[in-house]
Parts: sequence; structure tokens; C-alpha cells
Amino acid sequence: MRIHSPLPGSRRHADGATLVCLFVLSLLLIPARLVLRGLPMSLALADVLALLLLLVWLLAQFTTTLGAAKGANPVRTAIFAYGMAFLTCYGFASLGYLPSDELNLADHSLVLFAGYIGLVLMMCDGVRGRDRLDFVLKTVVVAGAIVSVVATCQYLLEFDPTTYMSLPGFRHTSVEGTETVMSRADLRRVAATLGHPIEFGVFCSMVLPFAAHFALQARDRGEPWRRWWLCAALIAAGLMFSVSRSAVLGMVVVGVVLFTGWPLKRCLVSLGALAVFLGVMKAAAPGLLGTFYNLFANAGSDDSILYRTHDYPFALSEVAKHPVFGRGIGTWYPYKHQVFDNQYLLSLVETGVVGVVGFVGVIVCGVIVALRARRLSGDPNVRNLALTIAACLLVPLVGAATFDLLSYPGVTSLMFLLIGAAGALLRTLKAENAARASAPPTTVAGHAGLRPEAVAQAGPGAG
Repeated sequence: MRIHSPLPGSRRHADGATLVCLFVLSLLLIPARLVLRGLPMSLALADVLALLLLLVWLLAQFTTTLGAAKGANPVRTAIFAYGMAFLTCYGFASLGYLPSDELNLADHSLVLFAGYIGLVLMMCDGVRGRDRLDFVLKTVVVAGAIVSVVATCQYLLEFDPTTYMSLPGFRHTSVEGTETVMSRADLRRVAATLGHPIEFGVFCSMVLPFAAHFALQARDRGEPWRRWWLCAALIAAGLMFSVSRSAVLGMVVVGVVLFTGWPLKRCLVSLGALAVFLGVMKAAAPGLLGTFYNLFANAGSDDSILYRTHDYPFALSEVAKHPVFGRGIGTWYPYKHQVFDNQYLLSLVETGVVGVVGFVGVIVCGVIVALRARRLSGDPNVRNLALTIAACLLVPLVGAATFDLLSYPGVTSLMFLLIGAAGALLRTLKAENAARASAPPTTVAGHAGLRPEAVAQAGPGAG
């Protein structure tokens, strides 16, 4: 993985950021219902690419010429601890008797989790420099905007492009109940290319803040910024078309965190933009805002909430059978067992207390690392990026209480990607600060006005 920035006019080599972007595009632009043919288990192209990321990371750690970062990083430590906890839970379940179908699902979950580890490590160690981190996150935003266009077609035009998105070498997954268009309160709920409207809505709530960040950053730098506001508008519309209570809760969490760190002027501008957007949505999709209001106003009598809470006693009785390591990851699945629309309950049943602590711990680590990176930088744009990463990582902590989050690869992959992004940002800022500290004072003065990464790339002997 070549990591050095090319000279003007030269050709950039593919690096870790390039591989992660390929993963993002395959994850979002290929419908979730499509998996590869000829494999012994159902794996999407994104799953295979995630495993490739792990393999490339391992190979890069054995060399000194591929440009991968090495050395301690809190995110690396956290994902290692989570991986060990996951393997322990898997091993405990495999020691006992499991029906063949449940054992196969446990094996499948282990493969998927290995891919998530590869994604985190490649983000943390393979994405070097602020420009490459921005490149990955911009790819997520653009892909999210494209997916939101699909959702708009599904909602406003009653046209589902995913029905025509069949690719050679793929087949439809055997899992039932993967409709991309559902209904709620006489309105359509759309999932775009993802697996469920809730997943799509929560995904949009985690991507929308990055679209706003890049729009504000581009305006500060004198770069084209309208394209990023267009992406933000499309993603926000997709969030609305998901008709998901979980998505709104996620946006509230993100908004509270961002408003605590933003200047007052930016908060007021954001509230004004929100008012304009809601006005446009009221005109474009009559009844949609009223449906969202009723989702919260009638929450006490809502059937979906009652369904989520009535199974708590039953879940706790299952947890009591294997409280520490659980009965096996992936073994409690629909069509055979009662569905828990709560990831914390599901994780307690499948992986016990160890699995839940690992899940919460790795997210909290990502939040803390992002906030630590924010403190290391004096650049307002970098500080806002770090705050945005921290805010968006809180969404899975809230969303896990409203649906079985880890059962959906789109939002789960985004969660792990952002955890790795927090580690990459911290590593980059530490390298920049170390370069400035070791550079002679005359060199630093000679580079006045340059961005910190430009000074670091120029080196102490440049100028």
C-alpha cells in the first residue's frame, strides 16, 4: 500500500483507502439481497472484500515497504480485545451441542466478524493522512446519496430499481422477508439497496452529518460546496422515506452532540436549513411529517414498541441458561426462535455478558479516540470531523436498543468503518504533531501558511 502523496501530475498508487472505497461501493451499490454464487455460505461481494482487507493488512504487517502503519493504537487494542471475546464465545458454543443449522450460522457469523475486523484494521493502519481519510468518508457520502436516489424512486415514483439490479455471478439470498418496500400508516417504507427500512434510516442518520461536514469544510476552503449540500439533502430525504423511528432517534443523538461543539451561528444556520427541508418534505410527501409525529406521540400504544418490550421476560430466561458466554453467535435466528428487536437482548442471549461488554466497549473506545483526536488539533475542520465521528458512533449505541443492529451488514459495516476512522485520525494527528515538534524552528517558519500535513510531507530538510 503506497501512502505517500504523489507529485503534481504523477499517478497515485492504490492504497488502503482505495481498497476500503471498493468495499464501500460494493456494500452500498449492490442490493443486499444479492450474494455470490458457488460459495458454501451466503456471502456478498462486500463480505469477500472485507476478508481481503484482513488478508492485505496481515501481509502488510510483515513488510516495511507497503506503507501500512504499525505500533500501538487504542482502536487496534479494542478490536483485538473484542475479537478475543468473540472467539471465546464462539468456542464455548462449539464445545456444546448445537443443531447443524445453528452451528452453520455460528460459522457464518464468525466469517463476517473476521471481515469487520479487517475493515477496522485497514481503516486504522492503511488509511494514512487526512486527505485519504477524507477520500474514504466522501466515498461513503456519495454512495449514500446514490442509494438515497434509489429510495426516492421507491417512495415517490413507486418504482424499485433494485428489481433490475441483477448481476452475473450473483444469486438472491435464501432469507425470506427482505422486501425493500414496506408499509406503515398507509405510507411506504423503503430500504433502497439495504436490507430493511430501519437499517436504511439509521444508516442515513450516520452519513448525513458527514455530508454537512464536507459542505462546511469546502466552503471554508473556497472549494465547490453545493454538491455536498445536494448529497446532504438527498440523504436527509432518504432518512425521511425510511419512516423509521430509530433513524429520528439517531439524528437527535447526533444533533445534541454536534450542537454542544458547534458555534452558535452554525447551530442557528443548521436549524434554519432543517426548517426549510421539512417544509419541502411536507410539500413533496404529504402526510409524511404527520406520520413521524404520530410515531412518537402514540408511542405508548404503538404495536411495534409493545412487541419490542413484551419479550423481555422470555429473553432474560434464555440469558440465565448461558449468562457469561451465551448460546452461540448467530444461533438465535428468526423462523425458528422468537425475534428480539433489541441488539442488547439478542447479544445477551447469543454471546452473554462478555459479548455485550465487548460490543459496547469497542464503540465507546471509538468515541473516546475521536474526542481525543479533537483535542489534539487546532484546525476547526479537523475538530469538527472528529466530533462528527464521535457523534455518529453514538447512533449504534442507541439503535441497538430499538432493533437487532448487528443482523444488518450495512449499518454494522459503517459502524466498524467509523471506529477505524477514529483510530486513523488519531494516528495522523499524532504523526503531524510529532513532525512539527521535531522540525527545526526555521523550517516550521518557512512553511508558515501550509497545512500541517503539507509540512509533515515536506520534511525537516525542505524549504
